[in-house]
Amino acid sequence: MKTENNHFAKAEMLIRKPVSEVFQAFTDPEITSKFWFTKGSGKLVQDTTTEWTWEMYGFTLTVTTHVLEENKKIVIEWGNANETTIVEWIFSPLNENETFVSITNSGLKGDTDKIIDQVRNSTEGFTLVLAGAKAYLEHQIQLNLVLDRFPKGLE
Repeated sequence: MKTENNHFAKAEMLIRKPVSEVFQAFTDPEITSKFWFTKGSGKLVQDTTTEWTWEMYGFTLTVTTHVLEENKKIVIEWGNANETTIVEWIFSPLNENETFVSITNSGLKGDTDKIIDQVRNSTEGFTLVLAGAKAYLEHQIQLNLVLDRFPKGLE
C-alpha cells in the first residue's frame, strides 16, 4: 500500500511464530477474540463483510475485506458511514518461526486536530493489538490489553 500523505497510523511488531499461525490469528475470530475483539461473525473472506464486536464496550463494527492474500496481506475497510478507513496488515516471514507484522490504518479524514487524534488513537490501539497477539501466540497468555484500555469508571 502506498500512502499519499501523512494521514495514516502504523504499528509493527515481531511475533515469534510461523507466518501461517500469525495470519490465521487475524483472520479467525476464534483466535482474534483472545487478544482483540470479543466475537466475530465469521472468518475473514475476501469481498465479504464480517461483524466484529467488543462486548465490554457495547460496540459492533462492520468490516469489509477487500484483500486476503494467504500468509501475506489483509486489507479491510471499516468505520462509521462516510468516515471509513482502510486497515492493511503485511505479514513478512523472517524465518520459519518468526513473522514481522505491520499494520497501517490510512484514509484518515478531517481537520488537523481530528487527524492527529485519529493517528494517536489508531497507533495506540494497534500497538496494543499486536502486543496482545504476541503474548497470546508466543506464550498463550491473554493480557486483556483492549479490555483494560478503558476501565469502567474512567471512560
